[in-house]
Amino acid sequence: MTWDQEIDATGLLCPLPILKARKRLKSMGAGKILRLITTDPAAVVDVPHFCTEAGHELLESREEGPVQLYLIRRG
Repeated sequence: MTWDQEIDATGLLCPLPILKARKRLKSMGAGKILRLITTDPAAVVDVPHFCTEAGHELLESREEGPVQLYLIRRG
């Protein structure tokens, strides 16, 4: 799957990955896709919760080695 923008939040801890994603998504058009890369262990809970609360769609979440990858469609 392709994405429109990407944030590399590796090394950042909660709440910084979510704050960066929120700020970026606000600047993107509806339906655009953001790829978020993080190593924050809390992201497995934080990202789905953020998407639900903010009206965005979590398209994919997976781990690749030490990082977690999320694809979020702006609502």
